[in-house]
Amino acid sequence: MNKNRELIAILRGLTRDRCVVVSEILIAEGFSKLEDPLNSPYPMETIAEMQKKFGASVIIGAGTVTNVREVSELSNLGCQMIVSPNTDTEVIKATKNKGMLSFPGAFTPSECFSAINSAADGLKIFPAFKLEVTGFKALKAVLPSNLKTYAVGGIDETHFNEWLDAGVTGFGIGSNLFHPSMSDNDIQFAARKFVLAYDDWHAKKR
Repeated sequence: MNKNRELIAILRGLTRDRCVVVSEILIAEGFSKLEDPLNSPYPMETIAEMQKKFGASVIIGAGTVTNVREVSELSNLGCQMIVSPNTDTEVIKATKNKGMLSFPGAFTPSECFSAINSAADGLKIFPAFKLEVTGFKALKAVLPSNLKTYAVGGIDETHFNEWLDAGVTGFGIGSNLFHPSMSDNDIQFAARKFVLAYDDWHAKKR
């Protein structure tokens, strides 16, 4: 598996009875970062199960994390990555104090630099479809060149080339990759499309 592939699977709505099978499919197709948002059904139980089964080989994280209490609970489960929809410096600092990866949501230069100054590992550019590539290019011009950025919100594989050309590191992919109504075959097909599009762009740049 290519652990450097910067694709985050956002598994909103994942249930414990499917978490192992869905994780196995995504990992087999090449995803190494799996995020279960806290507005999923029973996310703590699901994240604990995913961490137990797959935490040694891939990064298991939580999304929609909005307060320090949740950070502490997730740390106790062995969670490795915290993703938020917003820039909350207290959440970022608590995440880093617990030794987890921090990817807060940011949209403006002020939010980006608040996150950077709080030691975030990267930024979730959200919602990406609102900022668009032209907006991201302007934002990227003032950010540290080595900062990881992930476009999230309204992204499918047809958008990869233009965003990667603009300098984004990777993507967080939600309902275009996983929805509770999707069959295992549907999830596998979607995952394969995203990995192929990502790998194709990088192959052309070598």
